[in-house]
Amino acid sequence: MRSDRVSVQARVLDFRGLIHALMMGGLLALLAATQLFAEEKIIKSHGFSEFGDLKYPEGFAHFDYVNPDAPRGGELSYAAQGTFDSFNPFTRQGRAGARSADQYESLLVPSYDEPASYYGLLAESLEYPESQDWVIFNMRPEARFSDGTPVTAEDVVFSHNLLLDQGLKSYAEAVRKRIPRAEALDEHRVKFYFAPDIPRRALISQVGGTPVFSKAWFEADPENRRLDKSRLVPGIGSAPYLLDNYDINRRIVYKRNPDYWGDDINVNVGRNNYDTIRIEYFSDSIAAMEGFKAGTFTLRQENNSKSWATAYDFPAIANGSVIRAELKDGDVPSASGFIMNLDRPQFQDPRVREAVQLGYNFEWTNESLQYGLFQQRSSFWEGTHLEATGLPEGRELEVLQALGDAVDPAVLTEEPISAHESRPARQNDRRNLRAAMKLLDEAGWLVGDDGIRRNDKGEVLSIEFLSDQPTLDRIIQPFVDNLRAMGINANYNRVDNAQFTLRRRDRDFDMIVGGYPTSLQPSTGLYQQFGTEAASYSVFNPSGAHGPDIEPLIDNIVAATESEELFANVRALDRVLRAKRIMVPTWYLGKYWVAYWDMYEYPQNLPPYSLGVEDLWWINAEKEAELKSSGALR
Repeated sequence: MRSDRVSVQARVLDFRGLIHALMMGGLLALLAATQLFAEEKIIKSHGFSEFGDLKYPEGFAHFDYVNPDAPRGGELSYAAQGTFDSFNPFTRQGRAGARSADQYESLLVPSYDEPASYYGLLAESLEYPESQDWVIFNMRPEARFSDGTPVTAEDVVFSHNLLLDQGLKSYAEAVRKRIPRAEALDEHRVKFYFAPDIPRRALISQVGGTPVFSKAWFEADPENRRLDKSRLVPGIGSAPYLLDNYDINRRIVYKRNPDYWGDDINVNVGRNNYDTIRIEYFSDSIAAMEGFKAGTFTLRQENNSKSWATAYDFPAIANGSVIRAELKDGDVPSASGFIMNLDRPQFQDPRVREAVQLGYNFEWTNESLQYGLFQQRSSFWEGTHLEATGLPEGRELEVLQALGDAVDPAVLTEEPISAHESRPARQNDRRNLRAAMKLLDEAGWLVGDDGIRRNDKGEVLSIEFLSDQPTLDRIIQPFVDNLRAMGINANYNRVDNAQFTLRRRDRDFDMIVGGYPTSLQPSTGLYQQFGTEAASYSVFNPSGAHGPDIEPLIDNIVAATESEELFANVRALDRVLRAKRIMVPTWYLGKYWVAYWDMYEYPQNLPPYSLGVEDLWWINAEKEAELKSSGALR
């Protein structure tokens, strides 16, 4: 009996010990979880910077680069070239009118004097953990769409999902993997969740920059208001300007919304100063120049060297009615040039691409056709701290070596590919043409009795230059002539704007003039420009360039949490892209050419990363009246 009682007592003690152990274990687990939660600091801020601290403190009055006392009134008018048949800029269908996307606002807006820094617009603040696994935006309750209805968290979630379901495929596929879910926590709080095991950099700024649509407007007629269809009916946005009227292919007029909700918030002080913004459409730049001289529109941002050098000698310039200004551009020059479509069989061999590059004579073009006004471009980040220079070393060399056999060994041991030099005295530099023809011979494209190059299958080496810009005729044709002198069946085909847009989107071309816009803080957008998955359909990658030597570098750039790691990987990417010879680099300016009738004024401390004509400048009413009273302007 006694032994039985001892046994039962022992079992009770064991059970109590088990309960105690479980309780202690649970308590320890709870304490551990609590400690972990405590360590996960939640950051709440009025803005977001991808690296470093924000320049502007909470409650700042306005950006440094605005005139907070800028007068309001008058009209900004400028020119656009080509045609338009839609006010939906989020589809491949149709050709959207100028400023079509500007009627939509986002949760955050960028600062023009800080790289990769953003401040609250529709959102008054945001909060996120140090891990950046998610972000919550606290929206401004006073925000309204142009029809007076409130902008809510539901609208933000709807907009995010609509872009994934009906937006551009290259955007949707990239974003869906990284931002799988958005949730409206209440009427004015929206939360975005970020996928595990992906880099966090730029995710917050990406969702903060998403355009916000009116859910009610789209759902009122979901079939006819699809985001992937061309339409002339604009959607409802919350931005300061509304579409007022338009005349297809001739004119678009926007007017400032008198009931705009955000006039007085700090990020808008000194901005949006015009009563109306009018865009006049012209078939070509020559007609547009005549329109400017006649005062049909009153501000012109020039991009043609011949016009800048020779066309500004009309009476209004002489009497001071029109001002010519060269203003500093502190942003990264666009990586532009003659882009080769790598899907075309004739461009598969890099020796062919190098030979095509050698056919272009920048020095002669610049001196003879462009009045010596441009500089030669080589890098995708020309003239910045992100440009690859010299031999790779340090961390840049390490990340290149990590690519293994995927990278061209020459990238590790040689200086980055730079634009070749040519003699400016004559159009065809014979030294370069001889080198180019040798490369073509080595690539198996041999010259026949008729002077045309063919491969061993008898296929002709042909290249078509596609363009819709008459001003490029005098630039492209000498290049074409040089390629013909090398035995290439080259021709120049200038088509209308609509046909060019369609063929450009479908990548139905051999070569075009185009570019890859870059930034000082590149991030997830690189997947749309050079990523492997989007290469076959991305409208942001005209060459179709991608590969195992590019994708890991993009991954590293997106994952970078320190500036030096970012810089090293961008320089490595610059080096790899240049080695691929996907385009013939042309030129860059490094400043803005602007001509305007003398009634415009602008802040003296214009920011480095935007000219700000549309949102920082203003009209001097007295000067405008003087121009009109004198008969200079109607």
